[in-house]
Amino acid sequence: MTDQREISVRSLAYIGVAVENPDAWLRFATDVLGLMPADDADGPGRLRVDHRAWRIAVEQGSRSDIAFAGFEVSSEGELAAMQRKLTALGVAVSEDDGALAADRGVTRLIRCRDPIGMQVEIFYGATDRFEKPFASPQAVSGFVTGDQGLGHVVLGGDDIGALRTFYAGALGFRRSDIIRMEFRGQGKRELEFYHCNPRHHTIALVPARGVRRIFHFMLQVASFDDVGFAMDRVQAAGARITATLGRHTNDHMISFYAETPGGIEVEYGFGARVVDDAVWTEALHHKPSIWGHKRG
Repeated sequence: MTDQREISVRSLAYIGVAVENPDAWLRFATDVLGLMPADDADGPGRLRVDHRAWRIAVEQGSRSDIAFAGFEVSSEGELAAMQRKLTALGVAVSEDDGALAADRGVTRLIRCRDPIGMQVEIFYGATDRFEKPFASPQAVSGFVTGDQGLGHVVLGGDDIGALRTFYAGALGFRRSDIIRMEFRGQGKRELEFYHCNPRHHTIALVPARGVRRIFHFMLQVASFDDVGFAMDRVQAAGARITATLGRHTNDHMISFYAETPGGIEVEYGFGARVVDDAVWTEALHHKPSIWGHKRG
């Protein structure tokens, strides 16, 4: 039998955002970020970045924030093992009657809440749409997904210990490194970065509560020109660039940050290094960026 301590999610497969104006958010996602609308059969307000039926769901909400995140395991056996692990650790797990799995287009899922109240969905058997290849409406050459999943999300809460226990202890994430830095006028803080596959971080944890649960989500594109063209589209749309082009110290991503309608930030980047657990060692950084990423 597999040691429960070894059970880990494989990737961040999808996220859902709840925003005041879903139509404006969807237009920004397609016209500026270059995401592809999903087929109506795969659910309204959904977006593609690759062969998957969808990766981002956009729903109506009273304030813009992340509503849920879906984490993938490889099989029915892994899902059952994850459910046993969560239950043994005292996490309240809800079994799906099939309705939510059908809505998400997966074979089976379970759900729980993380310490900041976000709905966490763990599943296997997502829907692929190889018969309808991904085609960006803005000619983005491609998004980096595959075994690295959708991208990453940065979450914040007052009790980072509880977040660490949930994501590292329960879901099996492994810490990549720490950045010790001045954080938005709140003094020195330690931001923690966690991986579950070769992507340098799928989850980052901030020991501070923001105006929303999520600080930003990240999309990685296949070429540096994709980043440049996206910056041009952001500016042409009159949207706010919240951090200029820069390169991060820890994952070496070259990226910029922009504000989506309603305020959720997106990082749009290229060229991140990956983690090889066989040789990777944790590091401590004292700045978030090697250069750039100036906040306006």
